Amino acid sequence: MHMTDSRTIAASPDMVWAAILDPEVLKQCVPGCTEMSGNADDGFEATVVQKVGPVKATFKGTVTLSDMVPGQSLTLSGEGKGGAAGFAKGGADVKLVEVEGGTELHYDVDAKVGGKLAQLGSRIIDGFAKKMADQFFSNFQQVVEGPQDGDEDAAATDAEGVEKKKGWFKKLVS
Repeated sequence: MHMTDSRTIAASPDMVWAAILDPEVLKQCVPGCTEMSGNADDGFEATVVQKVGPVKATFKGTVTLSDMVPGQSLTLSGEGKGGAAGFAKGGADVKLVEVEGGTELHYDVDAKVGGKLAQLGSRIIDGFAKKMADQFFSNFQQVVEGPQDGDEDAAATDAEGVEKKKGWFKKLVS
């Protein structure tokens, strides 16, 4: 599966760059992520719980960053094993371009699956992979930008029902 898209984030390229290297930001952005540890230099380890069609699995995997040009571009590569469900691997080439009002984030995503997941068929897998990529970058935009309605105290509820403030990263680095 291959997908290319972009989105404009109302933050400077330096702020977007710092966010994409932060494990706490990544944990909030990866759909179904229950654990994330590590750093940009050594890579990240993650646990993600996902349901693809009738298959629900816990994936344990790694994410590495390469080809880093600070403030401009990087490549994210990940691989996860979901036991009997199979495996997923993929990557994204990310480019940051300063535009009026913020940063345009371009991404080029490739994903592959194997095992039981691959037996679901390409239509289900491609749709799921697109949804995951869109959700990741949408979550990333929300975390970096913060609340859109001007209410600095706006809060969101995560999957466990815990209230979290949106845009905490932008407030932290501002």
